[in-house]
Amino acid sequence: MFLSGKRALVTGSTSGIGLAVARALSAEGAEIVLNGFGEEAEIAQLCDELRAQHVGADLTTREGCDALMDAAGPIDILVNNAGMQHVAPVEAFPVEKWDAIMALNLTAAFHTVRRAVPHMKEQGWGRIVNVASAHSKTASPFKSAYVAAKHGLDGFTKTVALELAKSGVTANCVSPGYAWTPLVENQIPDTMKARGLSREDVIDDVLLAKQPTKRFVQPAEIGALAVFLCRDEAGNVTGANWSIDGGWTAE
Repeated sequence: MFLSGKRALVTGSTSGIGLAVARALSAEGAEIVLNGFGEEAEIAQLCDELRAQHVGADLTTREGCDALMDAAGPIDILVNNAGMQHVAPVEAFPVEKWDAIMALNLTAAFHTVRRAVPHMKEQGWGRIVNVASAHSKTASPFKSAYVAAKHGLDGFTKTVALELAKSGVTANCVSPGYAWTPLVENQIPDTMKARGLSREDVIDDVLLAKQPTKRFVQPAEIGALAVFLCRDEAGNVTGANWSIDGGWTAE
């Protein structure tokens, strides 16, 4: 287990992609700090499963980000995964939703990175993995805040990679397309009803319309990519934006 002795913080990790990344890192020996919200009993079970610490800080505020980093302690691996989405035309986009999406999807990564970097630089080793999206490379209508935040996360990651290039610390983006998570699965019945479509048509013609493979990205696949980026063999991989989107952004 090549990550034994390493401490990994994964934000938004009580479910979905973040949880899959936490499990993948834990399987390689990393000590895990979970972050996110959910049922207290379920979170306790996850902490037992992964022998993890949980910090349920609100990352839409600077104070919440600082509270998370204070509680987590020195971090060797930082995975910024927490995010949110809202869909609306730009002229009707709620200002408070814009502010919240930018705060969680982009500004929180700045706050966690700035706090994690000094320890990483001091020890001469660190891994920063920012979970972006296919929307860090391309746009879709009615997602102005999300697309702007994910494009910003890509640029932020590249800047950090350049600043840390000689330090032994790498920074990369992982950009999934539609991933099979409970959040996505729960959208299917409502979409079937709203559009009068079958389950299969919703999956193929709506959710996977832009993914040529017509397969959802599996959270475990994203976890495996994050693990690779933490290997010593990936020490010269930095400043990259890794697509894992079934060919979406190849078109």
